[in-house]
Amino acid sequence: MTAIKHALQRDIFTPNDERLLSIVNVCKAGKKKKNCFLCATVTTERPVQVKMVKVKKSDKGDFYKRQIAWALRDLAVVDAKDAIKENPEFDLHFEKIYKWVASSTAEKNAFISCIWKLNQRYLRKKIDFVNVSSQLLEESVPSGENQSVTGGDEEVVDVYQELNAREEQDIEIMMEGCECAISNAEAFAERLSRELQVLDGANIQSIMASEKQVNILMKLLDEALKEVDQIELKLSSYEEMLQSVKEQMDQISESNHLIHLSNTNNVKLLSEIEFLVNHMDLAKGHIKALQEGDLASSRGIEACTNAADALLQCMNVALRPGHDMLLAVKQQQQRFSDLREHFARRLASHLNNVFVQQGHDQSSTLAQHSVELALPNHHPFHRDLLRYAKLMEWLKSTDYGKYEGLTKNYMDYLSRLYEREIKDFFEVAKIKMTGTTKESKKFGLHGSSGKLTGSTSSLNKLSVQSSGNRRSQSSSLLDMGNMSASDLDVADRTKFDKIFEQVLSELEPLCLAEQDFISKFFKLQQHQSMPGTMTEAEDVDGGTLSRQHNAGAPLPVSSEKDMIRQMMIKIFRCIEPELNNLIALGDKIDSFNSLYMLVKMSHHVWTAQNVDPASFLSTTLGNVLVTVKRNFDKCISNQIRQMEEVKISKKSKVGILPFVAEFEEFAGLAESIFKNAERRGDLDKAYTKLIRGVFVNVEKVANESQKTPRDVVMMENFHHIFATLSRLKISCLEAEKKEAKQKYTDHLQSYVIYSLGQPLEKLNHFFEGVEARVAQGIREEEVSYQLAFNKQELRKVIKEYPGKEVKKGLDNLYKKVDKHLCEEENLLQVVWHSMQDEFIRQYKHFEGLIARCYPGSGVTMEFTIQDILDYCSSIAQSH
Repeated sequence: MTAIKHALQRDIFTPNDERLLSIVNVCKAGKKKKNCFLCATVTTERPVQVKMVKVKKSDKGDFYKRQIAWALRDLAVVDAKDAIKENPEFDLHFEKIYKWVASSTAEKNAFISCIWKLNQRYLRKKIDFVNVSSQLLEESVPSGENQSVTGGDEEVVDVYQELNAREEQDIEIMMEGCECAISNAEAFAERLSRELQVLDGANIQSIMASEKQVNILMKLLDEALKEVDQIELKLSSYEEMLQSVKEQMDQISESNHLIHLSNTNNVKLLSEIEFLVNHMDLAKGHIKALQEGDLASSRGIEACTNAADALLQCMNVALRPGHDMLLAVKQQQQRFSDLREHFARRLASHLNNVFVQQGHDQSSTLAQHSVELALPNHHPFHRDLLRYAKLMEWLKSTDYGKYEGLTKNYMDYLSRLYEREIKDFFEVAKIKMTGTTKESKKFGLHGSSGKLTGSTSSLNKLSVQSSGNRRSQSSSLLDMGNMSASDLDVADRTKFDKIFEQVLSELEPLCLAEQDFISKFFKLQQHQSMPGTMTEAEDVDGGTLSRQHNAGAPLPVSSEKDMIRQMMIKIFRCIEPELNNLIALGDKIDSFNSLYMLVKMSHHVWTAQNVDPASFLSTTLGNVLVTVKRNFDKCISNQIRQMEEVKISKKSKVGILPFVAEFEEFAGLAESIFKNAERRGDLDKAYTKLIRGVFVNVEKVANESQKTPRDVVMMENFHHIFATLSRLKISCLEAEKKEAKQKYTDHLQSYVIYSLGQPLEKLNHFFEGVEARVAQGIREEEVSYQLAFNKQELRKVIKEYPGKEVKKGLDNLYKKVDKHLCEEENLLQVVWHSMQDEFIRQYKHFEGLIARCYPGSGVTMEFTIQDILDYCSSIAQSH
């Protein structure tokens, strides 16, 4: 082991300026035994670095190489596994745990002892030693000796003190004076000893000679002490003399301090008096303005406003500590309070009178607006009142009770005034909608309980008749006073639309102007409040705007926003009911008016929400919009119900169904109304519901029809629907347009095929039998050998249909088709042309069967394709 240690020191550690202190031969626990060495080293240069190095023998040669190194400071725990029994295993805990097995327990103990010593010397006992014998650790450091601990193989460092430069120089001089200093050390030592003895004798003689001088020095000290005593006596006498002077100076100093303190207090008192006089003195002119100022003139209002601001400044001055205990201050504050109370009462009384006078003045102007669809202008009233805005702000901050009372009185007076104006305004609007007062009574203007018997109930009882009959019935219904949505003149609907738009256009600026005035006059902020921050409000009619609000305390922004809304609700409480009544009237006059109202109301709601989503106008119009939307949905539902309840006549042909024509009218009207509208989505949903109802009920009526064939009803109505959708180009109904076209085409083909079976009925039956035999497996050329389908039978059937008979049959078919089809849709020529093509197709089919099943028989039809074309053309021209 010693040889290995020296080899490792020479080959690995000496080139790196390291010294090897301890070594142990180990292998990893639990694996194949690949031996290596763990070495404890220190660097030769300071600061000393202590490391643990793993060294392994190279596989290629007989030399060792350094594999991995750990700093000893990174070692956390040394686990010897067992402190009592001999066990070669031990663990070293770095960032991970390394498990080792030493070649012998003695090597393990020596290595652990070395680590413990290095820990004690360099790391200040940072490493934990677990399961290590205490005897092993105690033996590592001898007690009572101050020696370095570096391991079993490290030499003890001798105590050595180096000579300084002067000592070296003295020794050199002494050695130069003695020639034998180097050649004969004993002679040099004897010489040094003799010289040392000479020096010791000289020192003793010097000490004995200095005793006399010491005695002389003691005498001088005694004399000095006597002189000091005399000086102290003189200083004591001087101190007694200065004591009286000191007392006099202290008295003078105290007197000066009192004079300075008095001056300082006087300056401070003057400052306090000036502060009180400057900040709590109200000019006589201001007092006179508050007591007697004219609140009716502009000059008087300005004087009162300035005086009120000055009073507020005096009352709100920040008094210094102790001011409130002064009697004069208390008296002045009481005067200010009395002035404030007096002026607040005077201001409140004057403004209440202004509110009352405004109600009387505006009432006198209502007569001139009774015949015009316009609301009175309140701008002059607002302009006059805004002169008092600053005084209202003063009242709000000084006496909130009177401010709140004025607010309540304003709402009471103005709500009655606006109620009269708005009701008269809506009365004029209703009269203009219906034409005359008598007609307005007929439509229930003066009572919500009256029911209008409209055309919707009558339409449900109408039979399906021809277009001309339906027009005559509609005219008779109008003469009787029943108004049908499909027969109202476009001009009447346009008139209603303009009136409704004018109503909304008059209400919107009125509400916005009043809200802006309330905000400015009552000094309420209109900033958007955060959700959930509004104070709990009582019923507006109860007279209190907000619960438990301290008088004189300003409202938070959210409460002021809520207060504006509550005031607007109280003042304009009649707007929403009147709008709902007007909407109900328009819906009774014509259910299609709901389309106009939905578009107009949506636009105004959108405009109001862009200005302020939480304003009174936005909220009210939004509520009314819900009613309009319900009426619109009700209009759609009623149309669908009318489709389901329609009854058809058994005596006349069906033609275009009423609800199909009504859908065309509705769609045309809706497209003109909803052009560029905000609520196009509502119309698209209504379209989808209506067209589905039309499809279902057209098929239902076609199935119930007895006079008109089912295919004709389906063909004509779906052709009409397809034409309508093609003309209007409604994007959301593209699929339904294609479906309508397909149904029209299918039923046209079905009707043509069904009708053409009748002119050549026997011929059709004969060839159907021939095709049946071929389908059963009989060869086509063998069909002529069948008894029922031989050549003789074929000739007999063909002879029954000469050209004259065919033309007669086609003529009868044309007349029958003419009876089935209605004139409105003008499909006769289309159907006749399709029948011509189908007849020619059948003719070619028959000719083909004859050629295949009766070859060489010479049997042919008694008319040609050209004959068919001539017959069809002459029949169409003759009719």
